[in-house]
Amino acid sequence: MLGFILYCAALALGGKFVTANNDPSIFERIMAGEIPSEMIYEDDQAIVIKDINPQAPTHVLIIPRVKIPKLVDANDTHQALLGHLLLVAGKVAGLLGCADAFRLVINNGAAAGQTVFHLHLHILAGKGFSEAGLASPFN
Repeated sequence: MLGFILYCAALALGGKFVTANNDPSIFERIMAGEIPSEMIYEDDQAIVIKDINPQAPTHVLIIPRVKIPKLVDANDTHQALLGHLLLVAGKVAGLLGCADAFRLVINNGAAAGQTVFHLHLHILAGKGFSEAGLASPFN
């Protein structure tokens, strides 16, 4: 429910879920210790936390420490970081026991469901994955 509320708020604000362009995102506030979260993994480039509104039995967020609002805002200087995020996804999937069956999702823009404008990746997995309607439509 909270995810839906955040999504509606983001749409009402023109797709931006920040109070001002330079204000810290909720993820930056989590990294600063201002907002509690359940940390799964962290290194010098990224953190992984449990999603507060899980859409699957396993639902975690991979968040780079560098704030990039959307994937399309990334540039050549972010190439190594973007690759690192994919490696973290594989490592975390292994830690969570879902390395053989998980989905990695990036929402880009409000119309695609992005509510926090700080690039992040979703790992979705778990028992009943296909029964929950999360099986790939591209089989």
